[in-house]
Amino acid sequence: MTTPHRTALLMLYAGAGLTALVTLVPFAGRAILADHIRAGYPAYDPGAIDAAVTAYLVILCAAGGLGLLGWLGTAWALRAGRRRVRLPATALLAAGVCFAAAALTVRDTSGDVGLAPLLGWLQVLPCVAGLAAVALWRRAR
Repeated sequence: MTTPHRTALLMLYAGAGLTALVTLVPFAGRAILADHIRAGYPAYDPGAIDAAVTAYLVILCAAGGLGLLGWLGTAWALRAGRRRVRLPATALLAAGVCFAAAALTVRDTSGDVGLAPLLGWLQVLPCVAGLAAVALWRRAR
């Protein structure tokens, strides 16, 4: 395996680790999400806020799980020497960038972004590793 391939593989594993971290942080920072929802919807009772927080956690957990599958599948393909994985890897990067952009910009009915900005910006971290991995993988051709 060439050095760019090794570095790309390292970036894939870093991206998987960042995705796992970004998926778990909202569970630890549940109060940040609850405060954000409470600020946008001051009339919500605690049960409605809890339901909204749970919905966001389910969405973020599902996206994180799919992201981990993408990272690990791509790492497996690179280690196995698969040639036709560059396009799917780039497509997975594009999907991650779209998800991060949506997390940062989609507004809910209150007019504020739906996801707390801190949690939205965290979604960008794995995209940086993905961009580095795809760029290095393309360079290794």
